[in-house]
Amino acid sequence: MGRGPSTPETGSDAAASDSAASLRAYGGEGGDTRVARRRASLIDAALDLLGADDAEAVTVRGVCRRAGLTARYFYESFESVDQLVGVVYDEVIEEITHSGLAAFSEGATMRSKVSGAVAAIVDLIDRDRRKGRLLFSQALLSPVIAAKRMESTALFAGLTLQSTSSILDVHVGPAQATGVAHYQVGGLSRLLAAWLEGDVELSQSDVVDLSVALLVSPAEILEKSLSHGSADGE
Repeated sequence: MGRGPSTPETGSDAAASDSAASLRAYGGEGGDTRVARRRASLIDAALDLLGADDAEAVTVRGVCRRAGLTARYFYESFESVDQLVGVVYDEVIEEITHSGLAAFSEGATMRSKVSGAVAAIVDLIDRDRRKGRLLFSQALLSPVIAAKRMESTALFAGLTLQSTSSILDVHVGPAQATGVAHYQVGGLSRLLAAWLEGDVELSQSDVVDLSVALLVSPAEILEKSLSHGSADGE
């Protein structure tokens, strides 16, 4: 039985065919794999620019030059430089959060949990200082990074509030406790930034010990202050 006449492709069918053709295997590597590889190269190139000692402005041309790709491949994965910068920051935050929480869960006591989490974070930014500069360097003033840092500060303040309250059994009002958590995260961030920039000459283990102390001492001071205030009022 003979084949019937073929029907013309609709616009969507043609687009799907073009897309499938463009993603066909080439040199043994599938199209999706090539897209993912190029996207990863662009992210790494942007991290190079953002995390350098003399951080450069991130532009499509600069990222593509460093990644060894053309602008065509930039827009294959990202709509704008701002979107790329946001993705880079989100990926680093996801990595650091995953490492910190994994180490936190392995601790036998609440204090050891916090110590393990801080050690994991410090180790990660020490092994790849680009990531530390992206998260903490005051030289990066991009509006996108500023907004992302506000989001991540709120996230880490929430985590810090939970862990520190558990360690010290601090019973204060929610507004005071939140203020302590933001104070702790701000102090920790500035310490790590100064360490990465070479302004604080400490070993990695000393940075961890000092960071844990910073996370604990403000809440201890507040607790003592409140208890003295209650005693004075009696």
